[in-house]
Amino acid sequence: MDNRPIGLLDSGVGGLTVVKKIIAKMPHESTVFIGDNAHIPYGDKTKEEIIALTTQSVKFLLSKNVKLIIFACNTATAVAMNFIQKKIQPQIIGVIQSGALAAANTTKNKKVAVVATKMTVGSHAYQKEIQTRDPQIETIELAAPKIVPLIEADAGHKAYMTELKKTLAPISNLDFDTLILGCTHYPIIQKEFVQCLKPDVQIIDPADQVAQYTYNVMKRDQLFSANTAAGKHEYFTTGNVALFDELGRLVLNDQQFQAQQL
Repeated sequence: MDNRPIGLLDSGVGGLTVVKKIIAKMPHESTVFIGDNAHIPYGDKTKEEIIALTTQSVKFLLSKNVKLIIFACNTATAVAMNFIQKKIQPQIIGVIQSGALAAANTTKNKKVAVVATKMTVGSHAYQKEIQTRDPQIETIELAAPKIVPLIEADAGHKAYMTELKKTLAPISNLDFDTLILGCTHYPIIQKEFVQCLKPDVQIIDPADQVAQYTYNVMKRDQLFSANTAAGKHEYFTTGNVALFDELGRLVLNDQQFQAQQL
């Protein structure tokens, strides 16, 4: 048994979609989350910048004595996870491996689309992970650099729909049957994605598989908390606390949600 919290990080509020799944899957576990909103978006930064920023978040989580760390950020997973894992002891769990597995198990026509940040698409991380699971699957990658800033600004339904229609236009006539939301911000506007896609397209939120994989790792390594009461959850942001709280209440459906400033 291990009563230490689970650590999670993201470039912003999107990682709370993963926190939500973790809490639902393991309600007795405590969590510590850091959103690096002051430096969002990560997707248009250099590899060196992403590693440096992610390292700072990891150091903060280690100072909170976490038992493992979830990279609730596709860009950080693609660019920084392997580098940082070699330097720290706690295991790191990323979203890309989980999303790729779910997509490979879901597609029927062997055609999967991935919408993600510029850096995640440029790394071809999803394509590589899917190929290791089924070389016959064709992966279509699409960068969407303008969506995350809109979500972080809480731009609203009309703005989301306008941008999504423009973003998805290049792949709208392709016959993929599965689409990966390759950024943890995107599930916040999943209903808008649904409205912009063909009705038979299955949408993959990697957070679902991350929660299950984390559960499996903690069971294997005997990391479950001995607590029988609901876990405690701490939230931190490097950015605007008021806006982070507003979005956090929306994502977690918790009117008592409150973050702390870093």
